Amino acid sequence: MSTLFLAIPLTLFILFILPVWLWLHYNNRSRNGALSANEQQQLLQLNDEAQRMRERIQALEAILDAEHPEWRNR
Repeated sequence: MSTLFLAIPLTLFILFILPVWLWLHYNNRSRNGALSANEQQQLLQLNDEAQRMRERIQALEAILDAEHPEWRNR
């Protein structure tokens, strides 16, 4: 009797819920491979901002190296 209580929900899950779940999972997964135009634009913008930040950090490090040569050792 107790196995029947487990077998019925498990059977319903395997027959109805699992196929839909797998279909939705792999359907969404295939669409996630490509970026939309908006996402590509945002990625390019973030790349430009990161490059500017990298240049600013290098400039600040050059200033600190000139004014306080031992600042990296602290």
